[in-house]
Amino acid sequence: MKHIFRWKFLRWVLLGVVVVLVGIQLVPVDRSNPPVEAEVPAEANVHAILRRACYDCHSNETIWPWYSKMAPFSWLVARDVHEGRKELNFSTWNRYTTKQQLKKFKESWEEVAEGEMPPWFYLPVHRDAVLSAEDRVLLRTWALSAAQALGPAGEK
Repeated sequence: MKHIFRWKFLRWVLLGVVVVLVGIQLVPVDRSNPPVEAEVPAEANVHAILRRACYDCHSNETIWPWYSKMAPFSWLVARDVHEGRKELNFSTWNRYTTKQQLKKFKESWEEVAEGEMPPWFYLPVHRDAVLSAEDRVLLRTWALSAAQALGPAGEK
C-alpha cells in the first residue's frame, strides 16, 4: 500500500516538474541583434579572433545557439549577452569617445591576459573560442597599437 502511494506521489511530482518546465518556456527572452553601426578598427587576422572568441557577447552579431531558446538556459545566455554588450560592444564602437575607446582597449587586453575572457563557462560549448598563445600575442599587439594610435587624446 505504501509503495502504491509513493508511486502516485512521484507521478504527481514529475507531472508538476513537466508543467513548470513547459510553462517557463512562455517567458519571453530578448534574443535580438540590433543593427551594426560601426566595426572596431582591426586587421583581418585580429577581426577573425574577435569574431570567433568575443562577438557572441560583445557585438550585435550574436549567434544564438539552440539552447538559448530553452528556459532556463535562455535566461542565462540572454543575460550574459546583454551584460557583455553593455560593457563592450564592438558593433557600436562609434559611440565611444576617444578616451572610452582607450579604456576599452586597455580593459579588454587585461581581461584576456588574466584569463577572464572568454569566460571559463563559455569555452566548453564553444571550443573555437579558446585563445591560443599566438591569438593572445596578436590581441595584445593590436590593443596596444590601437591605443597608441589614439594619440594625445588617449594619453589622458
